[in-house]
Amino acid sequence: MLDKFSLKGKVALVTGCKRGIGKGIALGLAAAGADIIGVSASLELTGSEIEKEVHALGRNFKGYQCDFSDRKALYSFIEKVKADFAQIDILVNNAGTILRAPAAQHGDELWDKVIDVNLNSQFILSREIGKEMVARGAGKIIFTASLLTFQGGVTVPGYAASKGAIGQLVMALSNEWAGKGVNVNAIAPGYVDTDNTEALRNDAERSAAILGRIPQGRWGDPDDFKGPAVFLASEAASYVNGTILVVDGGWMGR
Repeated sequence: MLDKFSLKGKVALVTGCKRGIGKGIALGLAAAGADIIGVSASLELTGSEIEKEVHALGRNFKGYQCDFSDRKALYSFIEKVKADFAQIDILVNNAGTILRAPAAQHGDELWDKVIDVNLNSQFILSREIGKEMVARGAGKIIFTASLLTFQGGVTVPGYAASKGAIGQLVMALSNEWAGKGVNVNAIAPGYVDTDNTEALRNDAERSAAILGRIPQGRWGDPDDFKGPAVFLASEAASYVNGTILVVDGGWMGR
């Protein structure tokens, strides 16, 4: 049974892999046997920490840089990675950004950047990599959703809109591709100790309120996403499609 969780011989593309949840997912997939293609806006092309840690697990790593808010840069990256890799078995759409401002002061530039990074680029990447998975009749696509896929949040209207849309995109792609051998799912993190939540963790009142609602009584850690990602990327999840796996310490159950 455990061999169904093995990713030996697979190639996984993980966006936003330099730190946080993306790094945790990349390391989890590597530990399960996958070679890793990593990309983020500021990832070192060689010698990065994630590259060193993947190599320490005995797997290969290739790094790229891409500004996912720049449509031309995105297509350039897609062209490069397809030229370098004949087959990508697993796509993890994790790259994301969050920009905070009350809705009445949430300017176009904030809205546009968040939507471009968190939604537009993820659809394009899924389409361009996913259509080759469909042609092969096999592939796994995993999105990073959010608690704000289900809730509205405060002072992050663009982020909430983008993550709500990701939930619908997961189902839309699954509806078309599940019967063609491609599994499309998402992981919805709860409140995790990453750069994106630094402002919340530094606000004593908000931080206490958040911890008070989490039944496990702690912020999440990027390592908490290794197991869920390996599951969704593996044969063990072959009949899981169009779902959002919540990893939140019990937040949504309160």
